[in-house]
Amino acid sequence: MQVSIARYHNIFGPEGCYQGGREKAPAALCRKVAQAQSGDQIEVWGDGQQTRSFLYIDECVEATLRLINCAYSEPVNIGSEEMVTINQLAEIIIAISGKDLSIKNIPGPEGVRGRNSDNRLIRETLAWAPSEKLHDGLRTTYQWIDEQLKHAEGRQLKRAAGRS
Repeated sequence: MQVSIARYHNIFGPEGCYQGGREKAPAALCRKVAQAQSGDQIEVWGDGQQTRSFLYIDECVEATLRLINCAYSEPVNIGSEEMVTINQLAEIIIAISGKDLSIKNIPGPEGVRGRNSDNRLIRETLAWAPSEKLHDGLRTTYQWIDEQLKHAEGRQLKRAAGRS
């Protein structure tokens, strides 16, 4: 049996979990920014200097398909090497939103101080590297989450109006 082993690193994008405590940092921050009003602060756990790399889902699918369609059977990382601090991630999302928001760092879980995907092996084996910038995937994800929240708010208003 042919086996492919992928180690996925912080995958995000539309259709993913964005609330309830199981969401990844990009989705959680997109939600916080979408729910905030200009002039508000959004809360970021820790000092915001912890670093991560995030890979947009379309890039992940491309890499996974390449891996499945080759004969390589050792583990490979599928992730991005574009590393940002969590505060930088929040700043990118705030800029995408066009809102005037600030960041308030608060005590909370931070995880490891820094983590990044080492993609040397997948570049050598599959000639693959992410082609999309983090900003582009965040824009699409932010727009999707903002739309979901607006639809949910509209449904709540309709239900409330039906009870009056």
